[in-house]
Amino acid sequence: MGRRWSRSSRRYLIASGVLSLLTALLVRSYLSRLAEAAEQEVLGRAAPVVVAGEGIERGEVVGESQLRVQTLPVEFRPPGSFDRISQAAGRVALAGLAPGEVVTQTRLARVRAGPVASLVPQGLRAFAVPTSLPPGAVAAGDHVDVLATFGSGQPYTETVVRDVEVLLVMGETPPSFGGGTELQLDAAASGAGGAVTLIVLVSPDQQEELAFARRLR
Repeated sequence: MGRRWSRSSRRYLIASGVLSLLTALLVRSYLSRLAEAAEQEVLGRAAPVVVAGEGIERGEVVGESQLRVQTLPVEFRPPGSFDRISQAAGRVALAGLAPGEVVTQTRLARVRAGPVASLVPQGLRAFAVPTSLPPGAVAAGDHVDVLATFGSGQPYTETVVRDVEVLLVMGETPPSFGGGTELQLDAAASGAGGAVTLIVLVSPDQQEELAFARRLR
C-alpha cells in the first residue's frame, strides 16, 4: 500500500511548486531586462527616420503616401535623413528609391528647383552637347563618351569626357516641361543645331573641359 501524503505535506508541495514557477518567471523577466538594457547601450537610443514606403522612380515627385516613418538607432541614421514626412514630400527624386530605403537630402532635389535642375544630383551640372546622332540612337540614362572634332589646321578628334550619363535627349524641337524654358535656353546657348542635343550630367571639372572644347571649335 502506497504512502499517503498528509494535507500539510500536499500544501507544502503545492506552495513549493508555485514559488519555483514564480522564481523562474522573475529570473526570466530580469534577464530580459538585462538584455534590453545591453542592446540599448550598444545601439543607443532610437529616433524617427523617413523611408520609402514603396518603390519610387527617379524624376518622380515624391508624395506623402509614398513615405512612412520608422525608428532606427541614432547611430544608424544616414547623414541628411529626415524625421518628418513633410520635409521630403513634394520634392523630386534624384535617384530611384527601393521600399524601406532611408530618404536623404542627396536623394532629393532642392526645394522649388526648376524642371531641369530638379533632376540634377547635388554636385553635378547639366550640360547641353549638340550631336549629329539620329533621333532614337541614345536614350536618357545611357552613359556616353563625348568626342569633339577640331577644325583648326589639320582636323582631328579627341575624347573630352568619358562615361557621362545622359539626363535628357532633345530633338530639333525641345520638349516642354510645363514650368520654364531653361532647357531651351541652355540648348540655344550651346549652339545646338544638330539632329539631337544631349543634356548630360557632368562634374564641375568636366563642365569646364566641355566648355573649353566648345570654344576651341
